[in-house]
Amino acid sequence: GGDRLAARLDEAVAAADAPDAVFAVSRRGRRIVRSGGTAPPPARPRDSLRYEIGSATKAFTGLLLTRLVDRGRLSGAEPAAALLGGHPSRDGCPATLAHLITHTAGLPALPPGFLARALPAWHTNPYGRYPGDRVVAAFLRHPPRHRPGTRWRYSNFGVAVLGHALAAATGTGWQDLTERLLLDPLDLRGTSVRSDADGRDATGHRKDGEALPPFDPGGFQAAGAVRATPHDLLTFLEAHLDPARAPDLAGALDAVRTPVLRRGLGHRHVHTVAWFRHPTDGGPLYFHSGATLGQQAFIGFRPDTGTALAAVCTRRYRAHDPFGAAAYALLADG
Repeated sequence: GGDRLAARLDEAVAAADAPDAVFAVSRRGRRIVRSGGTAPPPARPRDSLRYEIGSATKAFTGLLLTRLVDRGRLSGAEPAAALLGGHPSRDGCPATLAHLITHTAGLPALPPGFLARALPAWHTNPYGRYPGDRVVAAFLRHPPRHRPGTRWRYSNFGVAVLGHALAAATGTGWQDLTERLLLDPLDLRGTSVRSDADGRDATGHRKDGEALPPFDPGGFQAAGAVRATPHDLLTFLEAHLDPARAPDLAGALDAVRTPVLRRGLGHRHVHTVAWFRHPTDGGPLYFHSGATLGQQAFIGFRPDTGTALAAVCTRRYRAHDPFGAAAYALLADG
């Protein structure tokens, strides 16, 4: 029941051992939110702050692509290089928008030369030193390492390039597209894709507890720029559970549940254009995690139980992560 779930959320908050942590669950429309932390309570309630969700931003970018496809603006088969003013491919097999969002474009995790440029700001804001024009130039200059469509390799670089390709195809920046086509229709007023110095953002911390400046995604907005309140993240997930809540997005919300890629032993790793998809006894669960230098997030939903889960915290872990494990377990058991 609700009391048992609330107790489990309290346990997860404590186990996160972070300055701030929020675990929020929506089950068949009823929300339970628990928050706490090792730091003194901030001026605003923890569950009303915006948290950096890092790579979980990719769930928004995947939905944005399917929204543009659903509206007939794109097909997903467009060669990204052609949209960005380069030559589609030297070998006749160009990396398409669909390859980029599914991490099959043959690209490395980060652009060639990224580390050298980011090194001076490695512990504060490495991505901020790599703007959008550099992301695009690196993509156009370096051919894929593998033939697009043949291998899966998780790539922040690829999804960042996708954001710039969507902007080129529509004449509208990724931030504006995301606000107009996702945040506004879903009424996500506690979500931001821009830097807002309005005092609503949670402060990230290093492992040693030192506070960090806000994350600057540089040219990687589509791969990691979203900051959102736990309540907005639940609203976003509830729309996936019940697409009728957002009629304009219903087609796209259905599309992002569809498996497009299976890999690994026995094909047990299944991907959609926006989510990792794992089996449970009752049906699939969908999830994405993310992290910046000083914050972490986990979002996911289970259609069979009508459950959505959003978890955020303001410390980054490297190994034996109690936060991610607790969030996944709550959804898998839910």
